[in-house]
Amino acid sequence: MTLDIKPTRSELIKLKKRIKLAQSGYGLLKKKRDGLILEFFKILKEVKKLRGKISEDYKDALEKIARARLLETDTSLESIALAVKDKPRVEVSQRNIMGVIVPKVSSEAGKKGVMLRGYGITSSSASVDDAAEGFEKVIESIVIAAEVETSMKKVLAEIDSTKRRVNALEFEVIPKMRSARDFITLRLEEMERENVFRLKRIKKK
Repeated sequence: MTLDIKPTRSELIKLKKRIKLAQSGYGLLKKKRDGLILEFFKILKEVKKLRGKISEDYKDALEKIARARLLETDTSLESIALAVKDKPRVEVSQRNIMGVIVPKVSSEAGKKGVMLRGYGITSSSASVDDAAEGFEKVIESIVIAAEVETSMKKVLAEIDSTKRRVNALEFEVIPKMRSARDFITLRLEEMERENVFRLKRIKKK
């Protein structure tokens, strides 16, 4: 039984172009996915390193504040702490990782220096300055870690999105277009045979 669907050569040509375009997009997305995966593991390595640094910096800061408490009274330390008015300033910009916009946070957020901490130099000891510097390092490490971990999450989300698009092209879009191409090709060949047969019958008459 002959099907009534009558595709044209131009439809077949357009479909072949769409398949070629889809295959090109598929190849680019695969490269992007693979590149993002490499970037993700690089960032993950950096995250692990930063988490270790935060732990070390925090341990060091605790040791320094413990030494300060041996030389200063808790009341004196509380008074010095209350004298610090400025909060750490964080400057956030952006950077691009393979099309993924991630934050770029200033790593100077915790650094102040003795003269900018707010308490008088004469009202504190060197141990207090050491403790303050220790916790400033902790803040700085946390800010850097926040930037890197946020970048890692954004890259991971883009990997998942790109994987879904790659899979959709590979297992759904391209196979369907190829099936349509094959059907149209077969139908055109069948129509060509029908035309040849019809012309032969006309000649015989």
